[in-house]
Amino acid sequence: MYQSFYGFSEMPFNITPDPKFLYLSPTHLEALQHLKFGVQERKGFIVLVGEVGCGKTTLCRRFLNEIDSARFDTALILNPRVTETQMLKAILAELGETKLARSQVDLVAQMNRVLLERIERGRDIVLIIDEAQNLKVPVLEQIRLLSNLETDKQKLLQIVLMGQPELKEVLARDELRQLRQRILVHYELRPLTLTDTEHYIQHRLSLAGSQGRPTFSRWATRSIHGGSGGIPRLINSLCDKSLLSAFIRESDEVSYWDARRALKEHRELTE
Repeated sequence: MYQSFYGFSEMPFNITPDPKFLYLSPTHLEALQHLKFGVQERKGFIVLVGEVGCGKTTLCRRFLNEIDSARFDTALILNPRVTETQMLKAILAELGETKLARSQVDLVAQMNRVLLERIERGRDIVLIIDEAQNLKVPVLEQIRLLSNLETDKQKLLQIVLMGQPELKEVLARDELRQLRQRILVHYELRPLTLTDTEHYIQHRLSLAGSQGRPTFSRWATRSIHGGSGGIPRLINSLCDKSLLSAFIRESDEVSYWDARRALKEHRELTE
């Protein structure tokens, strides 16, 4: 409703993970650098942890957009609630393989063959698993075994596990200590600070085509930051509701009271 009123070319606070709108706060920039370093240096296992809505998926898409497609083949698994056999099939399918073996043993052999062929062609292979906190222990153990596939000079597969803070608890299990020892790059995304939140809101307004209107008052921004805990997805939701409130008043400034109204509505919906 407010898009045309404020002259936006698109909605500034959609919650879909669009890499175009990614704001690289210090913590997001550092996380992206960790991903790039781990993959480029062939560190084997990389873990990225962050709270729900902190921007892991958007960051992952930015990473995939920036990775050198002339060097890397990637497999992105978004639904990790699978068996060991289903995981192997999903990885091979993501790598473009169409004729898949049936048994788990044959799938591992096929995986090894496919990876070796690609390494010989000068390719590096990156496996990214989102929502990795949902992986069952046998599937994590299968992934660890895949990390053992190697030539005399390098690992055949770089593995990135992305998940919510619960992933740390999963990896801390005693039966996964061998996998834990293989994790050479680990990073945990932190919430946005108040200054980050101010920059984040302005960043998204600018990308949506804002010509200086609307503006968020300092106290509106403080209220949104406090109510969201610095989590980008919640910031988006509160900003969207605050803009609607300001639009109803036909105001070019989002006020503290617009933000408080948005926060009250958000709490009523989530309680």
